[in-house]
Amino acid sequence: MLCFVTGASGFVGANLVHALNARGHRVRTLLRPGADLRGLVGADHEAVAGDLTDPVDSLARAMRGCDWCFHVAASYALWLPDYAPMFRANVDGTRNVLQAAHQAGCSRIVYTSTVGCIGLPKPGTDGTVRPTDESTPVAESQMSNPYKLSKWRAEVVARELAAKGLPVVVVNPSAPIGPRDVKPTPTGKVIVDFLRRAMPAYLDTGLNWVHVRDVCEGHILAAEKGRIGQRYILGHQDGNWTMKQALDVLAEITGIPAPRFRVPYGVAWTAAQVDEVVAKFTGKPPKAPIAGVRMAAYKMWFDPSKAVRELGLPQTPPRQALSDAVDWFRSHGMA
Repeated sequence: MLCFVTGASGFVGANLVHALNARGHRVRTLLRPGADLRGLVGADHEAVAGDLTDPVDSLARAMRGCDWCFHVAASYALWLPDYAPMFRANVDGTRNVLQAAHQAGCSRIVYTSTVGCIGLPKPGTDGTVRPTDESTPVAESQMSNPYKLSKWRAEVVARELAAKGLPVVVVNPSAPIGPRDVKPTPTGKVIVDFLRRAMPAYLDTGLNWVHVRDVCEGHILAAEKGRIGQRYILGHQDGNWTMKQALDVLAEITGIPAPRFRVPYGVAWTAAQVDEVVAKFTGKPPKAPIAGVRMAAYKMWFDPSKAVRELGLPQTPPRQALSDAVDWFRSHGMA
């Protein structure tokens, strides 16, 4: 297959290009001028210059001859002085790319959403948290920050176009970790900060940790087997860990002591508010944005059983994912 990939310079996108290469597929990538190509070192791909907000006809010409389209690109930030460009990229850009892929004749279009668009778990009466899945009721009003709201509206666009006959499948990755996290992502930064001994404390939150390799295989499997109009959580069935559990595993892997002090939520909230006030004057992103602290108030635990059952989503142990991430960050001088 000839595959078109947007967001190929990002963490998931770069790993997806390598995964497609490994399966023998040819790849064409949409890259903005000046894109960071470190994650694509060693990958075989044909680069096309462009942007998500380019006209549909222009994007369709770039996709001409492609069998599959993977729309991975997105603007991701938990704080910006102006969120309008994020909405243009994530919402308008998604509409442009999906319509262009259809116009170009792609037989499958895989849209990369996020578990942020899945209903959040709520503690039961006994205090336990039950992971949620694709069927959990959720509404736009529950999108707690501009990034999540923009991705929600983009996913609505994807599902509406699927209902109109476009061959769109939606995937919702949880918290991927692993190699080629060159920036790094917020989740990868947790690992880098731990390795640098720059994490004196932690928040009582939880994530569904998953190997980025499994996430990329999930994208390809969605193109092969995914049902049009359906959404699939790309996570790990045993990956619902608290931050403390993840840090304890990192300590076992690395020999570096895990932080012992848990920051009270109220303290983190107050610090984030002060940080954002300063950011308004300096224009520099806050170290701890309010959106991040608000998200950390929940155990973001999810059930990927549907993707495992219908797609055959691989389930690499989260411990291995953490170990592979540690090895990559160390071998590339990031820790």
